[in-house]
Amino acid sequence: MSEFKPEKLHVTLDPTLDPHALTPRRDTLTHSDQTGDLFLTVAPAYDRGQISGWYTRLMRDEVLGEWLDAEGRPELHIHLHVSGGLIFGTAGMRDRIFPHHLPLALRVLVYGDRDLIAAQERPLDAPLIVHFHARQDKWDRVEDWGKVRGYSRSHSLRSGTL
Repeated sequence: MSEFKPEKLHVTLDPTLDPHALTPRRDTLTHSDQTGDLFLTVAPAYDRGQISGWYTRLMRDEVLGEWLDAEGRPELHIHLHVSGGLIFGTAGMRDRIFPHHLPLALRVLVYGDRDLIAAQERPLDAPLIVHFHARQDKWDRVEDWGKVRGYSRSHSLRSGTL
């Protein structure tokens, strides 16, 4: 798993986003295999333009996050495409790769939205629920990946390092 380098993260906050509200809040995370740069958009809706390019549609390795209100308690839901679209690699291969890289992606999502998370306690205790989307039942599943707190460090949210 790669080390997170904050200087490689490019965050776009949608100007229509309420900076203090968890919902509606959606994260669109993509990356460049060539440069290692990470691109995160935080907005009320997923950034469809960010994931509509031919390369992204071919790879389908974007990470989508969505904050939900579950009976007054926040939850962060993550969506990954194990199969579907113009996918590179078999579902089995991708199913083995995603869990290896997911902890880094989760740290990036938490770091990218650190101002909101540091300003409130509730998001730190939110469950992380990961949806692995696949056409095959064997790989189509939902998993509990702990709490948001597990992918942040209180000092890192304030100092800007992970």
